Amino acid sequence: MDENLMMIWQKCLQFMRDNLNAAEDNSDLKKLEKSFDLLFDKVQPISLVDNNLTLMVPSDFYKEYIEDNYLSLLSAALKKNIGKGVKLWYSVMENKPNGLEKPVTMNMKGKTVPTPKVQETMPQGFSSNIVNPFVVPGIKKVNIDSNLKSDFSFDNYVEGESNKFAATVARSIAKRPGATAFNPLFLYGGYGVGKTHLGQAVGLEVKSQFPDKVVLYLSSEKFIQQFISAAKAHKQTEFANFYQMVDVLIIDDIQFLSGKSATQDSFFHIFDYLHQNGKQIILTSDKAPADIMDIQDRIVSRFKWGLSAEIKSPDYETRKQIIVDKLSRDGIVLTEDMLDFLASEAKTNVRELIGVINSVIAYSTIYKSDLSLELLKETINKIAANQKKIINIPYIQEVVCDYFGIKREQLLSKTRKREIALPRQLAMYFAKEFTNSTFTKIGEEMGGKDHSTVMYACETIKDVSKIDKEVKKYVKELTERIKQ
Repeated sequence: MDENLMMIWQKCLQFMRDNLNAAEDNSDLKKLEKSFDLLFDKVQPISLVDNNLTLMVPSDFYKEYIEDNYLSLLSAALKKNIGKGVKLWYSVMENKPNGLEKPVTMNMKGKTVPTPKVQETMPQGFSSNIVNPFVVPGIKKVNIDSNLKSDFSFDNYVEGESNKFAATVARSIAKRPGATAFNPLFLYGGYGVGKTHLGQAVGLEVKSQFPDKVVLYLSSEKFIQQFISAAKAHKQTEFANFYQMVDVLIIDDIQFLSGKSATQDSFFHIFDYLHQNGKQIILTSDKAPADIMDIQDRIVSRFKWGLSAEIKSPDYETRKQIIVDKLSRDGIVLTEDMLDFLASEAKTNVRELIGVINSVIAYSTIYKSDLSLELLKETINKIAANQKKIINIPYIQEVVCDYFGIKREQLLSKTRKREIALPRQLAMYFAKEFTNSTFTKIGEEMGGKDHSTVMYACETIKDVSKIDKEVKKYVKELTERIKQ
């Protein structure tokens, strides 16, 4: 190892250690320092070339833990001891194979995994800023970031009965983007089942096989924000022109276009242009095309032009394989009974399962504890006990129904009886107060009510609670219950 590099790295570590937590008392600081030393004891700098610093880490967990907990502090240390513009790279180390003296470094393709490649220079007049992709005077050449995450590759995607069909189609598209019958590809399913991962996997593979193609991933919320900014600046044409240059467009949670008529109009014309010119479109949603409310019929019909593929919650065997694959990349081996326990714990979606796995990895790595089934159960129980209830519309409905002693079916019905109508209006009011849902989204969740009905309910509760002591009491007590 370069002695000069090692000296720089030691200075960086000392800087981070000195700035861990100046405000905490000594006992807490000692705990922080112990955790810090345990983590960075296994991290080594291996090269510093053209302001690109490469760190060797024992596993993916170390990389993720550093970026989640120490990135700001590490960036400050690098800036102080090396200078501005230092780029951080990781070389992930596998377990040492039998018969080899040195460990083997790896990533998805055997090299250090970089941020997805910056795309080609675009024509004059277009901005690379995904937040505001419009004409910027004076900028002649710009680049577009794909917004893809390297972890979301096909290599890291575990296939099972719940997603096999969708994954097979996605791989086919990645080989011939825009040239298959699967355009658009419409992926739908519940929260956390892997829709985003699969959509981005196509984008990553396309960039690998066809570097000159322009790939762009973004959420529908980002698309909506961009359109609103363009409309206010009278730059709708520039907005459309920007998207017409994309070869593979991947939009997440397209259902949030619901009720956005002006944005839908713009999306419709962008969709038509891309489709007619052989560009690939990939959309994800929590609902099938026909089940999305307040979307123009002409757009729904285009959703159905290609292929709609449902991704369901992973079955037991798939969950178990996800655990094995994830832990093996981090050098952790569990017994069969421990694997069975983990696979049975997270039944709803992949995201929940990954969260449980990461917690197990963290416990094992940071505290150097030998995992047993009993310790595993104890750890998972602690995690469950510390998790807060997520405030979403179904949860609000549950609290309101319990408070008034009515059934959810009654709450979502069309009856106008006061003993049901008032709780329904309160549920709508709290849904708007405690979530980021639109009036349209709340209406959908409240039994298919119109957005104007939700708006009226929210205004009614606001006004009546100021003059009616009983309603004011309901609002106060329900607010406390929901927050709990």
